[in-house]
Amino acid sequence: MSLESYTDEQLMLILGQGQTQALAELIKRYQSRAMGLVYRNLRNWDLAEDLAQEAFLRVFRAAKRYRPEARFSTWFYRIVANLCTDEVRKSMRRGTENADSLDYVAGHSDHDPVVAHHRKEKQEAVQRAIDQLNERERMAVILHRFEGLSHKEIAEILDSTAAAVESLLVRAYRKLRQLLSDLKES
Repeated sequence: MSLESYTDEQLMLILGQGQTQALAELIKRYQSRAMGLVYRNLRNWDLAEDLAQEAFLRVFRAAKRYRPEARFSTWFYRIVANLCTDEVRKSMRRGTENADSLDYVAGHSDHDPVVAHHRKEKQEAVQRAIDQLNERERMAVILHRFEGLSHKEIAEILDSTAAAVESLLVRAYRKLRQLLSDLKES
């Protein structure tokens, strides 16, 4: 039985009936997205792997209770966003940081080392600026800019309204412009 043609919501219903191959298909579709969302928030690949795995475990546990009232992707991103929020709170209580020492360049391999170096510097500056946003602003920007979600979808994930998300994004992008103003000049 090929599950590739099923919608995410149909896969969840199938999973709720105990057919675990539906979970494998959901993992195939969403694992890299979940890890990317966690990494962009917490800057730690090991944690991204762990929290993505935890998100799918929660999907599995909730499968029998799942009702397709919203898109699966919105529901799933909310799980991942909540895991990120929980991890930030735990880290604050422990007094630790999640940043690791990985040199992350978003899949670019320029042949010109000068161009590659400048691109990497810009990406690191952008990431540092995003890291300076508060938790909700950072999550909204990541969901909007990197995941391509609409204001309405982000509102569902953050348990907010589309108007509030729009205001949140306006403030966040304004802060980013200020933080990155010297980058623009160079």
